[in-house]
Amino acid sequence: MKNQSLLEVFGKQKMKALLFIGFSSGLPLFLTGSTLQAWLTQEGISLETIGAFSLVKLPYSLKFLWSPILDRFAPPFLGRRRGWLAITQVALLLAIAAMALQKPAQGPQLLAITAVIVAFLSASQDIVADAYRTDVTEKQEVGPGASVYLLGYRLALIVTSAVALWLADRMPWSIVYLLMALLMGVGLITSFFAPEPVLRSNPPQTLADAFILPSIDFFRRHGSLRAVSILLFIVLYKLGDSMLKNVATPFLLKKGLNFSQSDLAFPTGLGLAAAIVGILVGGVVMNKIGINRSLWIFAIVQALGNLSYFALAEVGKNYPLMIAAINIENFCYGLESAAFVAFLMSLCNQSFSATQFALLSSLQAFSRDILVAPTGTWATAIGWPNFFLLTAVLALPGLMLLPFFAPWNPRPAMAMPRPGLDENDDDYHNEL
Repeated sequence: MKNQSLLEVFGKQKMKALLFIGFSSGLPLFLTGSTLQAWLTQEGISLETIGAFSLVKLPYSLKFLWSPILDRFAPPFLGRRRGWLAITQVALLLAIAAMALQKPAQGPQLLAITAVIVAFLSASQDIVADAYRTDVTEKQEVGPGASVYLLGYRLALIVTSAVALWLADRMPWSIVYLLMALLMGVGLITSFFAPEPVLRSNPPQTLADAFILPSIDFFRRHGSLRAVSILLFIVLYKLGDSMLKNVATPFLLKKGLNFSQSDLAFPTGLGLAAAIVGILVGGVVMNKIGINRSLWIFAIVQALGNLSYFALAEVGKNYPLMIAAINIENFCYGLESAAFVAFLMSLCNQSFSATQFALLSSLQAFSRDILVAPTGTWATAIGWPNFFLLTAVLALPGLMLLPFFAPWNPRPAMAMPRPGLDENDDDYHNEL
């Protein structure tokens, strides 16, 4: 593909589609998470029950289990990716509307079941949206495409958190959820008019192939040692930042600096804006210097961003410094997230993009949700300053792995065989 200007890349129809598909993907997340918890709290549901509602999000961690089905089968309309997008979006519109009809105070069980359905459909939409984003972007468009998608996703999180809570003070929660359900129409309309990805390789021909070939393909393309290094990198790259985010709010509130919730309201809003700016800047930078160098630079920048919390912990309660720390860390998070998503996209074979992206992102989710569980204990044991210093140092393991698969000066790409996908490759299937 010939070199294109930044305006040409970002101005393409596919980029507009990715913005709205990203919005649609982000919309259901908080509606089964923090926003749902706010609704349950207002209804007087017990803290134990509200805590148990966190289990409704389990489908997000298990989505790799059914992603091969979405790779193997194509709906009879709109194509392999857009067809599934439309199906999941219609189902989500109806399921979120069904949540609006529930009355938690009379018994939260039915609401919990409906929320699980929404989470399952949302995870399914994410599988197809990730595959669509991977398939539709050319090499030069991967970074900008990831950034635009994440921008839409972040905007949806703002709508389903800040805007939804503001509306809930002025109207019943049932009406709020109905309005959120209607917003799924943004993605649905986009699915009908978005460009269909050009099929550059053959999709799996059987369901068994859809489950087995993605892993075999990944290890054969990258080699065992390089593939293991990549998988380990995915677990480690954002670990330090995930650890910080897991305890940042308790640190700023009663467990650390004792700021009030009102003190955090304005800086948190600014932080969301800073993350969006970081995502967009990340896309621009990747378009100029490539994914590999962006991974190096943004990991270092994120570590330096974490040091802003170290400085805050050393200085103590200081409102201007708190605002600076939140915004610096969120901006760096946006940079790093844009590069990381683009990197995952670059690893996927179009034939199995839904399954491979789901598997790779599940590894990162394991790091984000499971490995960070003891962070509160660690912060208590070593103190806040040392803990935040540790989160910055944890950028080093990921950086040390980068030379194995993302060197600063990569060698020219060579055509790689795609076992099981290329024509006249019967021996590959015979091996299975």
